[in-house]
Amino acid sequence: MIDFRTGQILGLLARTTPFLLLRLVVYVGITLAYVLAVGVGGGLGALFGKIGGSGGRGAAFGGLIGFGIVSGLLWWAREYLLYLVKAGHIAVLVELMDGKPVPGGKGQIDYASGIVKQHFTTSSMLFGLNQLIRGILKAFNRLTLSIASMLPIPGLDAVVKLIDAIINTGLSHLDQVILAQILRARDGNPWAVARDCTVLYAQNAKGALKNAVFLTFLVWGLTLLILFLVAAPIATAVGLFHVHAGFVTFLLAVIAALSLKAALIDPFATVALIQVYDKITQGQTPNPQWSAKLESMSAKFRELTQKAREFGAPATPADAALPPPAAADRG
Repeated sequence: MIDFRTGQILGLLARTTPFLLLRLVVYVGITLAYVLAVGVGGGLGALFGKIGGSGGRGAAFGGLIGFGIVSGLLWWAREYLLYLVKAGHIAVLVELMDGKPVPGGKGQIDYASGIVKQHFTTSSMLFGLNQLIRGILKAFNRLTLSIASMLPIPGLDAVVKLIDAIINTGLSHLDQVILAQILRARDGNPWAVARDCTVLYAQNAKGALKNAVFLTFLVWGLTLLILFLVAAPIATAVGLFHVHAGFVTFLLAVIAALSLKAALIDPFATVALIQVYDKITQGQTPNPQWSAKLESMSAKFRELTQKAREFGAPATPADAALPPPAAADRG
């Protein structure tokens, strides 16, 4: 039923312990930053609120301000997280999957950083390419893998759309799967590799979907378990600041669970989908018909194709059959 090997994935992750620890430090640090910001903001809000006769409302308002500040900082830093943490981890995992020797300890992180810099001289270049890939995949999955379009059951639209949204979280790691193929290519045109890998995914989307559904239940089941485990400690930590904002405390517990998911569970899902992609696309080349379909679906795919050509690499077989950009712009 599934095309990935759990035991092998766990073995690979164990060999990248330096990166797992790095991810843990980064994402736990993010959670602590939220707790501290909400706690301090809530404490100050309560102090000023008492002056106006409404300490509880002031605490909640101050906590939300602290939450917003940390969220803004993370939005600004998101491309560096991708460049320094996620891409580096993927680079090492791909090397191990291909049977290449990889150093341990801090040397592993330095080694991975060198591979990433070989392909992407700046974090902005990687982030820009990643955003294009995500946009293309989102447009494709929305138009072709929607259960809502397959089962238009009257009165159940909301439920089916919710199922669509949940399943799409299982496919959310596909941009990192394509990044893995770029890092594998070593000295190539990253835009062209990304374009061709996106076409190969489109050709085999149904095979990826069945695995993504299984991964979705696994990933979110474990995340829910983590949420239950961290809720009480988070409430205790916020209570140290004499803040008792129930909703904010719950929100922090969700953030803590999502942070641990990003640190420890997401790498498993990413490696699983890399294994799936390798298996279902083995021996295939990009189909010009699928290239044309993606051209008509997504403006971002047309932009990716253009960047691949501007990079100066020789055209691939898929390039030769690409039609002129479509007039419609739906994604």
